Amino acid sequence: MTYLEIVNSVLRRLREEEVSALNANEYSALIADFVNVSKQEIENAWDWSVLRNTLTVTTVDGIFNWILNDSGTRFRVLDVYNATHKCWLYVRPTKWMDERFAFVDTVAKAAPQFYAFNGVDSNGDTQVDLYPIPDKEYEIRFNLVQPQKDLIIASDTPLVPYQLIIESTLARAISERGEDGGNSAQEFKYNRLLSDYIAIEAGTRPYETIWEAV
Repeated sequence: MTYLEIVNSVLRRLREEEVSALNANEYSALIADFVNVSKQEIENAWDWSVLRNTLTVTTVDGIFNWILNDSGTRFRVLDVYNATHKCWLYVRPTKWMDERFAFVDTVAKAAPQFYAFNGVDSNGDTQVDLYPIPDKEYEIRFNLVQPQKDLIIASDTPLVPYQLIIESTLARAISERGEDGGNSAQEFKYNRLLSDYIAIEAGTRPYETIWEAV
């Protein structure tokens, strides 16, 4: 379902006239804003399969700081894997990383085993430091849950379930109108539907919902 179709679905539920453009009037523009707020909320609620992505860094000898192109800053890390050396990388705090670079005479060079995120570049993408400093080319795979950018044009299509976006947007619209009683019922309906969708997804990856001591 497209961005515009979602907006019109919400407008129909509110017994408002459908529109042919997102900003056809002030109210349709408000609903369009609520759609993106709802989409972000749903994206944050679970590690949805449709949002999973792998970003790859191919290192070169002597360079430890890399940019995760097209990563943005809203992602969540599932795991980081050195596909060349066939080992996992583990996250370390910035202080730990600084100690390795600043308080030793010779910084180790080898296959990277640790990483730490370190700022954002001019394009808004996240930077990452690797340690040890790569001594040659390695393929480092960052497996992420990467939320979709905001919907902008009428034909844009959300990745997360559009049914959830509709129910959440409707709850926000009812609340904005000051219809508290109706909002409580709609919030309950939305939260129940969200729980159902998460349960379905969790069933496909039961190992991700089992806590294990490490």
